[in-house]
Amino acid sequence: MANNYKNAKLDLTATSATTLYTAASAVTGIFKSILVSNDSGSADTITATITNGSDVFSLFKVTAVAANTTIELLTQPLVVQETEILKVTAATANRLHVVASYLEIS
Repeated sequence: MANNYKNAKLDLTATSATTLYTAASAVTGIFKSILVSNDSGSADTITATITNGSDVFSLFKVTAVAANTTIELLTQPLVVQETEILKVTAATANRLHVVASYLEIS
């Protein structure tokens, strides 16, 4: 069993759901941190979901991110099981950046 510390980074340039992480077959991702930074002078919101097959589960629904600030979405570790997909959606394009730190176990 291999343990690898990794990160995933996104610049949310669109308002569609964007994949932050996909757990491969026989892989589990344990997320320690999901930072969201707003580099604009206007407030915005972010939504985060986990997709399991055709089922979509809300993690953070329209969470506010004030202008020129960074927030931490997680207060506890988040487990993403094999083949699940973690997605984020910005309300406005070209304002939010996401950096996630996780442990991948395979």
